[in-house]
Amino acid sequence: MRALLLIDLQEDFFDPPPLAERRAEIAAGVRRWVDWARSRSLPVIEVRTVLPDDRTTWALNMREDDQPVVLEGTPGAERIAELDFVPDLEILKRRDDAFHGTDLLDRLHALGVDELVIGGVATEACIAMTAASAYAHDLKVSIADGAVGSPDAEAHRQALGWLEQQYRQRVVHPTDLD
Repeated sequence: MRALLLIDLQEDFFDPPPLAERRAEIAAGVRRWVDWARSRSLPVIEVRTVLPDDRTTWALNMREDDQPVVLEGTPGAERIAELDFVPDLEILKRRDDAFHGTDLLDRLHALGVDELVIGGVATEACIAMTAASAYAHDLKVSIADGAVGSPDAEAHRQALGWLEQQYRQRVVHPTDLD
């Protein structure tokens, strides 16, 4: 069974100007994919990065720069206002890879999921890391056309190319999966 996995659609991640400019477009793409999943009775899984104020839980670059994002209890950790869906499952993570330190794999297995359609941000970070990890866990992955983005257009393009070349994870449109 397929599931739609949406990653880091949070205020802090849409602050950088390149993503801020694409915010409405990506939100519209996510809504299309949520509608697609709902029309097929497929689970919609939301993964959000939420960090406690404790520096030891922050990623290395956040500690080095003393600039955390998505801190628990802050507006930046909330889902972007344009999206109001209710996920079937919510996973909180602390690293780029949504499988790292979470029970995501166990929960996917409990649902009978063996294939993911992934959307969210940022393509070269959390999307690529989670997609590669899914491959390592024998899950098929497709990337949701119109529902992924990055503050760096070239990194976005290269990450999508790498995922397709290395793991056969293509960018797909909903009609490709019917």
